[in-house]
Amino acid sequence: MRLILLGPPGIGKGTQAKILSRQFSIPQISTGDMLRDAVKEKTSLGIQAKEYMDAGKLVPDDLIINLIKDRLNNSDCKRGFILDGFPRTLLQAEALESLIKEINIKIDFVVDIDTENTDIIVSRVAGRRICPVCGRIYHIQNMPPKRDNRCDDDNAELIQRKDDNEETIRNRLKVYYEQTLPLKDFYKKHYESKYILVDGALSADSVNDKLHTMFKAQGVRDYSV
Repeated sequence: MRLILLGPPGIGKGTQAKILSRQFSIPQISTGDMLRDAVKEKTSLGIQAKEYMDAGKLVPDDLIINLIKDRLNNSDCKRGFILDGFPRTLLQAEALESLIKEINIKIDFVVDIDTENTDIIVSRVAGRRICPVCGRIYHIQNMPPKRDNRCDDDNAELIQRKDDNEETIRNRLKVYYEQTLPLKDFYKKHYESKYILVDGALSADSVNDKLHTMFKAQGVRDYSV
């Protein structure tokens, strides 16, 4: 199973990627994680990426695509993979199409998790709290810690990311929708029945159930919960 997951920040895309990764026994591939790993391991691509990142610049698309290419050639991707949050732009989508043709694979589904109610996204992100020690994520309403503002695992005081405030979130959403509208149209046109739109306002379990149903309807039979 080879999946592309699209969706605005805070919609629960990463949560679904983790669930699907476990259910299909395939890796979740995030460009952010790949960049951090490449920089940490000091690969040739990582060294190039670090120069842009240290300068506060966006890493060029061609470098990202080469990172993706290297990652997809790893042995753990033979059974499939989940591209989490990539591509983000039409140019990246077109480059990815060229890449998958080059390495002779096909994308099975493009899953677009979205909602018209952006207030739900703002609420989810603004209520997010993170443990600075172990990285565990909480939500002040949906998944609060047992003790007020303290991590259940190590009792560290939880923090809120600087960009997890309403103004920043709404600005990020504005940029996201401006960039991804052509991307959505691209995948609707090129993948047709393989393009799946799910309402991200639903609970994580409900979103996964709907995906399960849609995959089954398309003939997927190796779904192992």
